Amino acid sequence: MAGAVLLAVLLLGGGLVNRALAQAKAATGSKGPTAGEAFKNVTTSTLKGLTVADFLQSMGVISADLGLDCADCHPGAGSDKVDWVFDTPRKRMARQMVEMVATINKTNFGGAQFVTCFTCHHGRLRPTSTIALDALYGPPNEEREDVVTPVTGGPNANQILDKYIQALGGAQKLASVTSYVATGSSEGYGGLGGTGTMQIFAKAPDQRTLQISFKDHPERGDSTWAYDGKAGWIKSPRSLLGQYEVTGSDLDGMRVDALLAFPGQIKQVLTNVHMGNPDTINDKEVDVIQGAGPGGVLVTLYFDKKTNLPVRMVRYGKSPVGRVPLQSDYGDYRAVNGVKFPFQYTFSWLDGRQSFKLSDVKTNVPIDAAKFAKPTPTAAAKK
Repeated sequence: MAGAVLLAVLLLGGGLVNRALAQAKAATGSKGPTAGEAFKNVTTSTLKGLTVADFLQSMGVISADLGLDCADCHPGAGSDKVDWVFDTPRKRMARQMVEMVATINKTNFGGAQFVTCFTCHHGRLRPTSTIALDALYGPPNEEREDVVTPVTGGPNANQILDKYIQALGGAQKLASVTSYVATGSSEGYGGLGGTGTMQIFAKAPDQRTLQISFKDHPERGDSTWAYDGKAGWIKSPRSLLGQYEVTGSDLDGMRVDALLAFPGQIKQVLTNVHMGNPDTINDKEVDVIQGAGPGGVLVTLYFDKKTNLPVRMVRYGKSPVGRVPLQSDYGDYRAVNGVKFPFQYTFSWLDGRQSFKLSDVKTNVPIDAAKFAKPTPTAAAKK
């Protein structure tokens, strides 16, 4: 349903739900209606005050936490005959559960978000109440905690970031890159939807656009995530809204992506950076650091101990029903004019996964400002 994510969480615990709602409402300002105003039957107390963008992220959290698809609650979703408004028994039950989660946190944890949909459901429609013995005597639970517990001993976070900057080519080389255009191919999860063409346009210090097009299937339209340094837009022709301006916490997430597109800025972008326990990602031993970006966006980075290059970044958005994860995985680093870029890149969010393979990166090239502006609506979105 949505294409990007963010979060305004505290590093040492969940933020207060009421505070998050107040921030979300304030963030809408002149940016358009709240979810309760924009949609006919969004009535739950914790969802109706969200921005439309953050509401869509919350829907992604609910569907992922219960292992469902949009069509499981919205008849005809994914087709031209979708009915978003019709109240199914499952939708009515979901509203009750959302209110229940809010009440549990308010009554027992002072409003801090300790209980979410995932706490009980773990990707299942009906929560299980008894552990399976195969699980008890099987491999340990590999689920990672969102908030990384700081550890002492060994290298500190600043030392890891220094090694990262040096591994990419050094601070001077990184500072010399003021723009770049990356071109390659894009493939959806499991090969669904065929192969498209992707481009990333980036201009320092904080402008970034990702575009995916399908030249062999122009009827599908182009998908775009654009951020011009202040405002952001998502264009996804087959989604609920087709195209919309990003607001609320989701906008902060786009800003983090744009700033970290120029990694020489990382020490200025992230604050309260600390080390976590070492981990393993895809059979690689990694150092783990976590910090907060603009707007309090929680960012976790995993660095290969051998190369000092990142293999994964996860940033989290916040919603009343649980954190909103967005994950980027990197590989096949190659030097372009003395600076290393990942030529393999996988972008995963709650409603999809795209795998990119770059074929070309051009640095310090002029980029038309229109590339970062509001995308041109598709014919369907104009109607």
